[in-house]
Amino acid sequence: MPSTAELQAATFKRGAKVRLVDDISGYPAGSQGKVAVANGMTWKRYWVRFPDGNAIGHVDHTSLVSATDYDVFVVAREREAEEAFKVAEAAANAPAESTGGDPTAGGGAGREVNGVFIAQTWLDKSAAARARILG
Repeated sequence: MPSTAELQAATFKRGAKVRLVDDISGYPAGSQGKVAVANGMTWKRYWVRFPDGNAIGHVDHTSLVSATDYDVFVVAREREAEEAFKVAEAAANAPAESTGGDPTAGGGAGREVNGVFIAQTWLDKSAAARARILG
């Protein structure tokens, strides 16, 4: 079964039939529409015309999926949410692993920033470089 990212990988061209996967102003998720204008090189966004004649601009690419893939997308999104919940639950219930070393020596010390762990040694190197540059 394809993932949500795979279902949303292709860009849409003018005239493509799409469905919303997120609520946007005045239209709930699942609403059908047609791409009127496709914009953007790095940030893909669209003007989407709905059956009632209204068009909404700057609809983000991640808020749309092909009309034919909508049902598969909903199932994939639910499956991915369940998997993420199970992983988070397992991580919360797992016993903390011992690093066996001095935490100040960089063994287990560090920080997590936006879900990425940065080891204490890298933080120390960055602080030393700033000190050298700034005086």
